Amino acid sequence: MIRAVIIEDEKPASDYLASVLHRIAPDVTVLKTIDNVKTAVQWLAENPVDLIFLDIHLGDDIGFSIFEKLKISVPVIFTTAYNQYAIRAFKLNSVDYLLKPIMEEDLQQSLDKFRSQKSSPAIDINALLEAMNKKPDYQERFMVVSGQKIKSILVGDVAYFLSEGRYVKLITKTNEKYLLDQSLESVSHKLDPNVFFRVNRQVIVGFEAIQQMVVWSKSRIKLELKPAAEFDVIVSIDNSGDFKRWLNR
Repeated sequence: MIRAVIIEDEKPASDYLASVLHRIAPDVTVLKTIDNVKTAVQWLAENPVDLIFLDIHLGDDIGFSIFEKLKISVPVIFTTAYNQYAIRAFKLNSVDYLLKPIMEEDLQQSLDKFRSQKSSPAIDINALLEAMNKKPDYQERFMVVSGQKIKSILVGDVAYFLSEGRYVKLITKTNEKYLLDQSLESVSHKLDPNVFFRVNRQVIVGFEAIQQMVVWSKSRIKLELKPAAEFDVIVSIDNSGDFKRWLNR
């Protein structure tokens, strides 16, 4: 039996993760869900676990501070969204890194990787903090093809991105539409997270494209974009907490 703890300050996200674990991993028992660093440090000091699911951004501090206050020798799976530099550090310092919203197949792969590992990576808190504070070089423009012509679209002219099969549709602020031969995941790592946010599996929105927000069912948020999207754009439950913090920067 694998004893696990979920450290996540958004209840919908922790409830979702716990429910998926219960369904796909009967050998994993979630002993507790914790929503802040202080409680996590106290609880982990007194309770042995085999695996930690850790969100980076918690209500009272960043999750990394747990490692400064307590020696952690068990595997960690990070659950959050961050830039490509941080991802590299997470990979080196944990079993795996799960991008929100967490996909069931990704979680299954992380668990398989955990079960196959004979030892857990050593946590290098300095490397993690350095990765978080490092300023990446974000993409400034995207090359697109329009008929027989090749154009370069400035990132500042982009309203949002939509997943379209194995392609990504780029929509400009003037409602021009172009296809990019890459995945939404790849595009997300090239964008400044202060300006763009991935609200769900299908959409990355630019802040200036958001015209109105409406409270939707189960803590979700519906976005009205300019130019108007081809379908309803809903901020997923897993991303709603991070989205609100993004709006409040």
